[in-house]
Amino acid sequence: MTKTTAKIFFLVAGISLLAFFAMTVMGLHHYAGWFLMGFFVGIALGFRGYELLKGYSFTMGIFAGASLAMYYPAYFISVGNFKLSVLIVPLMQIIMFGMGTGLSVKDFSRVMKMPKGVIVGVSFHYIIMPLVALTITKIFSFPNEVAAGIILVGSCPNGLASNVMTYLARANLALSVTLTAISTLLAPFVTPLFMELLAGQYVEVDFWKMVEDITKVIILPIGAGLLFNHFLHGRFKALDDIMPVFSMAAITLIIVVITASGRDNLLVVGPMLLLAVLIHNLSGYFLGYWSSRALRMSEKDCRTIAIEVGLQNAGLASSLALTMGKLSTVGLAAAVFGPTMNITGSTLALWWRGKRLKDETPEEKVAALASEK
Repeated sequence: MTKTTAKIFFLVAGISLLAFFAMTVMGLHHYAGWFLMGFFVGIALGFRGYELLKGYSFTMGIFAGASLAMYYPAYFISVGNFKLSVLIVPLMQIIMFGMGTGLSVKDFSRVMKMPKGVIVGVSFHYIIMPLVALTITKIFSFPNEVAAGIILVGSCPNGLASNVMTYLARANLALSVTLTAISTLLAPFVTPLFMELLAGQYVEVDFWKMVEDITKVIILPIGAGLLFNHFLHGRFKALDDIMPVFSMAAITLIIVVITASGRDNLLVVGPMLLLAVLIHNLSGYFLGYWSSRALRMSEKDCRTIAIEVGLQNAGLASSLALTMGKLSTVGLAAAVFGPTMNITGSTLALWWRGKRLKDETPEEKVAALASEK
């Protein structure tokens, strides 16, 4: 896309935003939502014309869908007698299958090659995020089920976007892939444990039921993906192109369905929940980075661990909220955390990309110079 075309989309976005405000002032809320969606779609398409902004297009697309869900929730709750929330778990399973097809045995064997980075990364992720989540629930006076949702997000494994963010930040991609894989495989045991210990005060937590649900949503699909990659690697190249697009569309649909289901609750706690989620997310980056620095790890590994700690698998949190039968309350934090972490993670990664590593090797200097051309 040319920059001229991008500017046209930005102009359309600006006109849509003005129309949105006009409709709102006149009380024509039934039409306002469509113009708000048009604003975000225009911004998303405009971003495609600029290399540094491309990474935000997906998030703007999520905002476009979420804005429609807030204004017209009935369209995203059910189609006829079919409830759209039924799609959340199978969509997550397909996403995790796609993750599995991108992994191999060598991703797990790296634990032996970089044990310190893996141990520190996984430990920090599962210590920092749940405890920060618990602290936030004590500071903010959220309803019990919303508070439990914040802890649920904090207790989930690394976010699926962390590998992309790590690559953009010129950090340790091999370590990132391994941390995501290991933390995800530990989720069936660690996530229910933290939910029982920390969120049990807010909602009833069935430990073994959650173990079973996470196994179905994560372990089995990833295992199937690993087997697919091992025996059929390279035979379905179209899958490599389809899965990322499908995953983005699936995550968007999941967030939109949750937003529609919890729309009334979001109108009450929305601004404060956004603030709480932002604090949670940014604390992960900050504590992950500086805790790693305190252990004298390389700058490259510190950036990686910061991203891995700060990003959570919000899709898994949504699936678990659904299986708990509390999608419209427990699932709210996940719906807000997903788009938020995409914006903050992309911003942090691009900022780091423009800053040279303090301890980079001669080979890394050459690679950095090459990528800048």
